[in-house]
Amino acid sequence: MLMNKEVDVLICGAGPTGLTLALVLAQRGVSFRLIEKMEAAFHGSRGKGLQPRTLEIFEDVGILEKIMAAGGPYPPQREYQDDGSWRDSPTAEQRAPTASEPYSMPWMVPQFSTEAAMRAKLGELGHQVEFGCELIGLEPQAQGVNARVTGQDGEHLLRARYVVAADGGRSFVRSLLEIDFPGKTLGVRAVVADVSLQGLSRDVWHRFSGGAQERQIALCPLAGTDLFQLQAALAGDEQPDLSADGLTRMVSERTGRTDIAIVAVQWASVFQMHARLAQRYRVGRVLLAGDAAHVHPPTGGQGLNTSVQDAYNLAWKLAAVLAGAEETLLDTYEEERRPIAASMLGLSTRLLDEARRGEMRRGREVQQLDLGYPGSSLALEMPVRRQGLMAGDRAPDAPVATLSGAPRRLFELFRGTHWTLIGFHVQPARAPQADDLQVHLFGPGGNLADVSGHFRDAYGLENGDWVLVRPDGYIGAIVASDNLEALMNYLQRAGVSAHREE
Repeated sequence: MLMNKEVDVLICGAGPTGLTLALVLAQRGVSFRLIEKMEAAFHGSRGKGLQPRTLEIFEDVGILEKIMAAGGPYPPQREYQDDGSWRDSPTAEQRAPTASEPYSMPWMVPQFSTEAAMRAKLGELGHQVEFGCELIGLEPQAQGVNARVTGQDGEHLLRARYVVAADGGRSFVRSLLEIDFPGKTLGVRAVVADVSLQGLSRDVWHRFSGGAQERQIALCPLAGTDLFQLQAALAGDEQPDLSADGLTRMVSERTGRTDIAIVAVQWASVFQMHARLAQRYRVGRVLLAGDAAHVHPPTGGQGLNTSVQDAYNLAWKLAAVLAGAEETLLDTYEEERRPIAASMLGLSTRLLDEARRGEMRRGREVQQLDLGYPGSSLALEMPVRRQGLMAGDRAPDAPVATLSGAPRRLFELFRGTHWTLIGFHVQPARAPQADDLQVHLFGPGGNLADVSGHFRDAYGLENGDWVLVRPDGYIGAIVASDNLEALMNYLQRAGVSAHREE
């Protein structure tokens, strides 16, 4: 058996979770291998809805423009009644962007287009997916993991300091580690397919919702393509014919219309809906992320988005530990992300029940902007805040200006691998300094101006306050100037070697 050189991280699975992790690690110069047992890239639309918080992440990793160009806004939904009448309504609650939330609506991008944009960016950073390469065994050790992988060049042994399982709901790694995956099967089987069709306009999401659930069918135009996504629940152990003729018959039987014809099927899948959550996210140097850690029904568009954010949370922590931060920093990954997955499972299941009744509407709760980690051991407040922005919350955007008047956005200042420290009317000389810490100051001696008051409104700081923004865009700490020593200790624990010149 061949022995390959050691890498810092082995990522098993090159879907959105593995690709997000790889992008962040690549930007940080961490060595990794990204393996995928499929012989070629996934070509289905499965996860087509990108929530506003995920768009913020994609801005940070540098793929937002490609993502926006590859998709489009959700069309309104048209619900047809048994008598042939219909009613149009918004697919999601309509909100305009604000200074603190620049992306206010979900963006439709077929999953194959999202993954293509991510792989292209990864290529620009000098990395690529190893397709047709499969993990077949793990041997955890004290300082790393020996992984047996097989691919086109045969079987070989790979040594990694950490392994991340991003290998989906049927995770081989999770099974190897014997991690329980409790939850329930939701009693819904469904077909999803990407099809070319004739007979329907592309300006609405067509929903034929009359009668029992197994009679319902939806046909959604896939933004950025000439395809439609077909979605239909199945009755019992029904085995649908997934050919163009078979799906045409299904459409005709469920809609009562003979003018809709499926011309071609690009991809189709039959799946059982589950709601499951891994008992734990980490065993030693092996960690679970994405569907390997949690599976959701597709209602509300939470699965892909939650998975991307798992990887975004984990990647900077892995990089920090590999660079010398305390190993316990990795414990905060499960501490922060598992409760999020649990709440998303509840939300997706509730939305599924509403969809069964034909009542589902997507509101702010699916956009993931209000999710955060206020109870995390990485959330520091001194003194404790009683209202407004809290440590652990998502760090809002805001338009600001340099002292010369040049417009900037906070998200521009946050972008990259560094931590960001903002002082509000503080003593500039007391600012902590570190290579991976960028400091910005409002007030006398500072470098930023809050010209329209948007920063003040979003952050609600008192004079003398400091706010620390983590590399993943969440508030790590909010402290008053007389608590700077606690902030210095916090940075030290997170692997940031900060000092002050006093």
